[in-house]
Amino acid sequence: MDQEEVEIDDSLYSRQRYVLGDSAMKQMANSAILIYSMGGLGIEIAKNIALAGVKNLTIQDCKLAEIQDLGTQFFLREEDVGKNRAEASSSRLAELNPYVSLSALKTGLDCDSDLSYLARYQCVILTEAPLKVQICVNNFCRQQTPQIKFISADVFGVCCGAFCDFGDNFEIIDLDGEEPKEIFIEKISKGKPGVVSCFKNKMHGFDTGDHVTFREINGMTALNGWTCQIKVLSPYTFEICDTTGEEFAPYKHGGIARQVKVSQNASFKSLEQEILNPSLLIPDLCRFEAPANIHLGFLALHRFNEKFKRFPKAWCVEDSSNLVSLAKGLNTELTNKVTTIDEDLLNVLSYTNTGCLSPLCAALGGFVAQEGIKAVTGKFTPLKQWLYLDCRDVINKEEAATPDMFTPRHDRYDAQRICLGQRKCEELAKLRLFMVGCGAIGCEMLKNYALLGIGQKDRGCITITDNDLIEKSNLNRQFLFRPSDIQKPKSTTAAVAVLQINPELNIEAQQQKVCPQTEDRFYNDAFFENQDVVVNALDNIEARRYVDSRCVTNQRALLESGTLGTKGHVQVIIPHLTESYSSQSDPSDESVPYCTLKSFPANIEHCIQWARDKFESSFAVKPDLFNKFWKQNGQVTEVIQKLKNGQSLDGAVQVSKMAANRRATWCQCVQLARLKFQKYFNHKAKHLLHVFPLDTKMQDGSLFWQSPKRPPIPQEFNIQNPVHFQFVVSTARLYAGVFNIPVSSEDTSITTINSVIESMDIPDYRPTNKRILTDESVSKPMDDTTGSGDDLLDAANRLQASLNEDKVTHVLSPMNPVEFEKDDDTNGHIDFISTAANLRGAMYNIESIDRLQAKRIAGRIVPAIATTTATVSGLVTIELIKLLDKLPLEVYKNAFLNLALPVIVLSEPGPVEKTVIKEGLTTTMWDRWEVHGTADFTLQQFLQYFKDKYGLEVTMVSHGVKMVYVPFMPGHKKRLPQQMVKLLKPSSGQLYMDLIINLEGNEDDDIACPPVRYYFGV
Repeated sequence: MDQEEVEIDDSLYSRQRYVLGDSAMKQMANSAILIYSMGGLGIEIAKNIALAGVKNLTIQDCKLAEIQDLGTQFFLREEDVGKNRAEASSSRLAELNPYVSLSALKTGLDCDSDLSYLARYQCVILTEAPLKVQICVNNFCRQQTPQIKFISADVFGVCCGAFCDFGDNFEIIDLDGEEPKEIFIEKISKGKPGVVSCFKNKMHGFDTGDHVTFREINGMTALNGWTCQIKVLSPYTFEICDTTGEEFAPYKHGGIARQVKVSQNASFKSLEQEILNPSLLIPDLCRFEAPANIHLGFLALHRFNEKFKRFPKAWCVEDSSNLVSLAKGLNTELTNKVTTIDEDLLNVLSYTNTGCLSPLCAALGGFVAQEGIKAVTGKFTPLKQWLYLDCRDVINKEEAATPDMFTPRHDRYDAQRICLGQRKCEELAKLRLFMVGCGAIGCEMLKNYALLGIGQKDRGCITITDNDLIEKSNLNRQFLFRPSDIQKPKSTTAAVAVLQINPELNIEAQQQKVCPQTEDRFYNDAFFENQDVVVNALDNIEARRYVDSRCVTNQRALLESGTLGTKGHVQVIIPHLTESYSSQSDPSDESVPYCTLKSFPANIEHCIQWARDKFESSFAVKPDLFNKFWKQNGQVTEVIQKLKNGQSLDGAVQVSKMAANRRATWCQCVQLARLKFQKYFNHKAKHLLHVFPLDTKMQDGSLFWQSPKRPPIPQEFNIQNPVHFQFVVSTARLYAGVFNIPVSSEDTSITTINSVIESMDIPDYRPTNKRILTDESVSKPMDDTTGSGDDLLDAANRLQASLNEDKVTHVLSPMNPVEFEKDDDTNGHIDFISTAANLRGAMYNIESIDRLQAKRIAGRIVPAIATTTATVSGLVTIELIKLLDKLPLEVYKNAFLNLALPVIVLSEPGPVEKTVIKEGLTTTMWDRWEVHGTADFTLQQFLQYFKDKYGLEVTMVSHGVKMVYVPFMPGHKKRLPQQMVKLLKPSSGQLYMDLIINLEGNEDDDIACPPVRYYFGV
């Protein structure tokens, strides 16, 4: 297929771009995909692929919409019932992405269909198709040149499955999408094979079979530029090639080993072959046999349909018995037979197959859409070749004995009623749910809630809150939003959009941040206690931990989830049963020593952090300090006099320098930017080499300038170098903005810039005694903002000079501090950081980085793609349904997934840890002790309560940071007869206060106890 040159719209695709990369994005934007059948699963796949940005997307369906489709198909409305599903969905689907050409076909597919029209697609995805039709289409796809990638997927009740066949020779460009790993080398042995040891025993993270390349090695220079396959010996060492030859001189020092991404070819078997001997992904090791049984069950369903011209009736025992018999017969035909047939699972499949659970559509739809993207791009490892999932635990086993509970009622909830039963449908409708965050995961969650009918009018309610506004980059993942919604609040916009899916919902949209500042007024204990479940849809750890703490305090279930590119997680947090989110913590990021950032960067990330710090210091912190100083200190003449009198004023020295260096014209801003180039990238290098010449040695005789320290190379300015030119322009523009100087497009032309710079006199480097830190344990020194003696006099003189030059009005007028904004490509912020970082990288011989990657690192952008979000939201919502029944711990499932590999791991949540206070008395983090006092209740009575109830002495009582009672503190024993009301001083109307107590333990060790909620009784 001829490739058209595609320009990627970064304002729309920026987060996804970091997941797929430009090559895959462009490949996708030249591809065509067909999706057959627009039921709940088909529309989910289509939605995700449209958001991703395939060039041509065709949806095909001959079925007419029925009322029960409204419970799974979010782009159908009540007025669409009776219309063709593809045609009715097409306009809403087309709104998702202006770069996607969408077409709808109203024809069906059978074994007699002319399949020649499929030849125009690179990938064909079938849903709701008979097995014989799947085989016919798969065979047609394999017969084409090049072969068409084929995917089939289905949701039958509480079970779902997918199959992939990408042909005989599919090239995988990038197996996992991870950034290539890079390590510094400590030594390389002469040997057969040679062994590489990592610098300072840092773990390399390589795997046996990886390819690595070398650079910057001293001594064994023959390895520089060499690529070889490795064998891992330990986390810190690995074998390479034979290094005994004469061409391999002994290793001296330095060197970097970098992982090389190597494409691989994968071969797939046809559907006909794989049916008999399936290659199965195992998501839940506790149910190892489930995928094989579901595979057998799906084959039996299709055989049942072929035999009886229908699928088994919902909750029909006779049909279920026939299905099990068919499955047993089919098992004898399989090459890889199911060793233990799970008849209970097959019965559940038969009972629910005519239903459809929308969260399963979301989970599988995200997964399959990612496989479709792999098919047309070669990015990431495809599924080999089957995935099966089930959520049988959502069915109440007691209600399963009363099939009438699952009888359809001819409304939008029929498909889920067959799976869940009427009682659960009613409980979902009555649910009071609080969701924090309304971004990508939040939008997907709301869609799932609307389809399930959660929080309907009367008792039920969905409360959502998000303080963010919609940006264009959100539209690539947050599918409830449209271009016309940009700069509108996320929460209120999402609420309006989701009511289009299901008008019966009761949604309250708020725009508050959930944090300590809103705890008293908005999200107090009473608010949380009024919720049945809390759902996190957040993107930062601090907020997650806070919501988690509020749920623990108020003993409310929390559903936690998140994504990072193709990775995702789900955590179920249930009072008194599981650990909480804060029970585990990720290892903290290793901090970079100050001296490394300041003078000895080892990689481009160090350079970007340096540039980011320069941005904040020059264009935000200093201008803000300048404004605050004059606001606090008033007239300049008075300030000068105070400084001359030796009076220290906080910030005066720095502000005087800023006043002296303030520019009044664009040309002066350009000159300042050019001087900054000289200071940062020329004089700094010369000073380092002046203090530490290239032959400098350490006390142990080793060279000072050896890996990871890199000797700097002074950079000579060249306006013809695009990086040099862009640095000057972006720096000058930022200074002009700070100094309130207008800038025109002509001002930034190379002609104008060159004319200004040519007339400048660039100062030469002059050696100074300025000290350079080399101790990695030393933190950044605090700036002395006050000054003393001569510093104050110099500051006064600088300010006086500004007065004498008759420019005081300009010099002392307020500056405009700049707030870093990564997503506005016109403001020059990323231009400054990327050029400054690359110039610093060139100075230290560090490989440069493109603007897109600089933007990701500097802006701390989290890579994101709609497929992962959809899958995670589906898995979370399945756990939400389980919460309606009080189930044992092993039934709930935490999840980790990586769609790039692909891997889905379902596991039992971590149990809550129990603390033994004494024999017969254990507590957990979920426990809360309560003491009900009266108006006259004293501290002595409060302490006696615990002695009487638990037989232990209280050794401390505190409220927040206030120590209410500590026996050894002066005066505290005098508090014993005082009333608790007077000691704690509750505010008007406050009914209780949460206190922390310690009890006396053995050997003078205090025992930490659960929080104590003391009720004042007044």
